[in-house]
Amino acid sequence: MNGWRGRLGPERALGLRLTVATAALALIAVPFTVLLVFVKTAFGPLTELDRGVAWRLHAYAIDNPGFARLMHLISDVFAPLTWRIAVGVAVAWLVWRRAYHLALWAATTITVGGLLGLALKVVVARARPSLPDPVAVAPGASFPSGHTVNAVLGAGILLLLVLPLVRKRGRVLAWTLAVLIPLAVGFSRIALGVHWVSDVVGGLLFGVAVVATTAAAFETWRRRDAGRRPARPLREGVGPETKRAISP
Repeated sequence: MNGWRGRLGPERALGLRLTVATAALALIAVPFTVLLVFVKTAFGPLTELDRGVAWRLHAYAIDNPGFARLMHLISDVFAPLTWRIAVGVAVAWLVWRRAYHLALWAATTITVGGLLGLALKVVVARARPSLPDPVAVAPGASFPSGHTVNAVLGAGILLLLVLPLVRKRGRVLAWTLAVLIPLAVGFSRIALGVHWVSDVVGGLLFGVAVVATTAAAFETWRRRDAGRRPARPLREGVGPETKRAISP
């Protein structure tokens, strides 16, 4: 009995959680790494997929101006600046309510994730699609999609901040929006002909990996250094003990 208590004690439980978190992160990082290698080596099947989807969606956007306008609207409304402002407002609120550690986590996640995404663009230096009669143009390199990366970062941060404040139906709604909005943003970038499918998939994987990493680091801090109970970030968000402090 004492042996089992030792295994289930706080330190061992924390170690188990960290192991599970590391394994989950690896499941995200490995596909992203494989995709990155395929992009850099111009892997044939991936190149064919990218080009085929790009041409089909481009043709559809040319023939359907209303669809193209909708894609522009989604891309513009949920641009990286939108997410930076939204997270900035959340950080300001957290600082005002003296939830300094949560504010630092949110600010670090959006900043570091965005900078790493830009660095990847420079390193990979992938050319954007070149299509006749483009319905949109964008500067810079293509992989990963910056719009998609920032949408995942912003939606992920806001989701994990909101989860402690809502009940079951609210959690379902929050998760639905946090998943659908980045997917819609990514699709709009492909449909507008400014990104390949693999750019968007890479952006999704990269954004999730950044949020998962910083959330795991925050959970480690709050359990080991702050002495808090174990949290379930996917259900309770980060810092569930600050619910009363940060509630409007």
